[in-house]
Amino acid sequence: MVERIEVAGLQVAKELYDFVETEVLVGLEVADFWSGFARILRELTPKNAALLARRDKLQAQIDAWHSEPKGDYTAFLAEIGYLLPAPDRFEIDTTNIDPEIANIAGPQLVVPITNARFALNAANARWGSLYDALYGTDALGDHPVKGPFDAERGARAVAWAKAFLDRSVPLAGGSWADVTELNVQSGMLLVTGTMGETGLADPSQFAGHIEGEAPRVILRRNGLHIQIVQDASAPVAALDKAGISDMILESALSSIMDCEDSVACVDAEDKVQAYRNWLGLMRGDLQHAMRKNGKEFVRRLAEDIDYIDANGAAAKLKGRALMLVRNVGHLMTNPAILDAKGNPVFEGLMDAMITALCAMHDSGANSAKGSVYVVKPKMHGPEEVAFADEIFSHVESALGLQANTVKLGIMDEERRTSVNLRACIKAASHRVAFINTGFLDRTGDEIHTSMEAGAVVRKGDMKASKWIAAYEDNNVDAGLECGLQGRAQIGKGMWAMPDKMSEMLAQKSGHPQAGANCAWVPSPTAATLHATHYHEVDVSAVQEGLKAAGPRAELSDLLTIPLATENWSVAEIMAEIENNAQGILGYVVRWIDQGIGCSTVPDIHDVGLMEDRATCRISSQHLANWLRHGVVAADEVRDAFERMAKVVDRQNADDPLYVPMAPEYSGIAFTTALDLALKGAEQPSGYTEPLLHAGRLKRKLS
Repeated sequence: MVERIEVAGLQVAKELYDFVETEVLVGLEVADFWSGFARILRELTPKNAALLARRDKLQAQIDAWHSEPKGDYTAFLAEIGYLLPAPDRFEIDTTNIDPEIANIAGPQLVVPITNARFALNAANARWGSLYDALYGTDALGDHPVKGPFDAERGARAVAWAKAFLDRSVPLAGGSWADVTELNVQSGMLLVTGTMGETGLADPSQFAGHIEGEAPRVILRRNGLHIQIVQDASAPVAALDKAGISDMILESALSSIMDCEDSVACVDAEDKVQAYRNWLGLMRGDLQHAMRKNGKEFVRRLAEDIDYIDANGAAAKLKGRALMLVRNVGHLMTNPAILDAKGNPVFEGLMDAMITALCAMHDSGANSAKGSVYVVKPKMHGPEEVAFADEIFSHVESALGLQANTVKLGIMDEERRTSVNLRACIKAASHRVAFINTGFLDRTGDEIHTSMEAGAVVRKGDMKASKWIAAYEDNNVDAGLECGLQGRAQIGKGMWAMPDKMSEMLAQKSGHPQAGANCAWVPSPTAATLHATHYHEVDVSAVQEGLKAAGPRAELSDLLTIPLATENWSVAEIMAEIENNAQGILGYVVRWIDQGIGCSTVPDIHDVGLMEDRATCRISSQHLANWLRHGVVAADEVRDAFERMAKVVDRQNADDPLYVPMAPEYSGIAFTTALDLALKGAEQPSGYTEPLLHAGRLKRKLS
């Protein structure tokens, strides 16, 4: 039985109430917090419910049209209000945006806020060792062998890094590989080597230096910094003619602390864990005790870096990534608080109020501009973006914040948002600071929205579909047209294979080349490697070229449904079913049984892939679509899930907390996973949250 405190007509779980009263409100001047929150719930809960009802109505109309098509599809979507007229040309007027968002292009790291270690790692991922990233991953083309320092591999990492310097901060003459000595004289970098004495081809790229036993030279390209370290005690220094022991790259400029897709928060206990970590990040006192290599230590937030700039003056480099927080969407409720009618409140309203309250403890160490950055996912169309804007206006009023203190990140991950993206941006034009393509959720919604249209292509063929290219182009085009350049981020999605850094280096350069000034990465190491792309691509120049060329995406392409045109063999169908089933099971069993919202999950070939609710949404909707159109039968899906349960059991055999699903196939995790497929078509917008939350709550009570 949950112990609750009655306050302002609300029934608040005692754990959450005590957290707010004794940890968050302390030191803040916030009058009548609970009364203000209760007022927001009274005023906005009916609007929230109405927007969800609108989703259902539109989906029912689209389902009916596909069942018996009448006339032009685009005209039909406009007739029912799904597709809206594009607004007249405008530009956003968001103010007080930090440079990491507005002016500098670079990687963005996304982590579950419930894991303090991950959150600290992400905050401290502003800086990363290029040598470690190269040496410790497959970035050099092969995986390292565990054991003592491998001088041959170290030399390869040094050579790669020197070639990177030649591309990013070239010398006026010769190569960085030939440098034997570095000196700072009269505000300039001078290097000596086989080429003689020379300097940088562009002397303005010298930003400053740090003196000491391990001196550092600080260089700059496209707003990003490189620290060249000379530490004679490091083994790798002996491999370098100049005694360079490392190159520390400015890596994750920003990090999203995620309260949504990558966590499993279903009640007050979970939400307090999430909010407490966010509070610690904002206060700057979050810590995590851990043990590594037999030693115990405490991980803390990094401090800013003192250095001497090119003019000889004392200066600082920011030591932490700019932190954003991702709230949940408009759909789910949470029993942490019951409203005046005894109903669980909409979790998005609770997140908005409490994460903004926690952010009031930021003294400027996070946002020098005094802004709070909230990423809002899974919004369907302009009216839902306008509702998010209204939510934060109410929150600002209740907390005594200036209007538009809260900046809004719009996830372009639902079909109705994509086709109305310019109108969505306009709906929050005073506070928008971010648009990002969430192609995984977007694919899930693409399948669900067109569920009745016919069987869709295989999952692996989806990326080659006409709609997805138009979707990616449209996001950048709309952002540039609406004035986001120099004011806000235009982002691209996640690299989902954390162990494949060589492949990431080869492919992810496409994101800055597409005009995106940030893109998501799954780890600090990936952020460091991806940062090299932003040195080599001037995103601002790319954006200028795209603006001059004009919009590329056609609405007809964006609305092209990825329907299958081929006949698959039985073997191909079975392979697809098993791939989907294994992915769902591998993710859901950890979500339900252990409360792990995001992790690296082995796929059917034992390759580790980063799985979250978005990937689960695709797999479940894909199976639901094939079930709907008779490509596969329900008993075949069930049989596939039972076969794949054995595979997942084997893959988790070394986990002492793991509970096998076979041979009973009756546990909460297995039945929830199967329901995601068998009941997928009836889930709201194809979301996995309703079934996952119900299963996790049941598991916690068992």
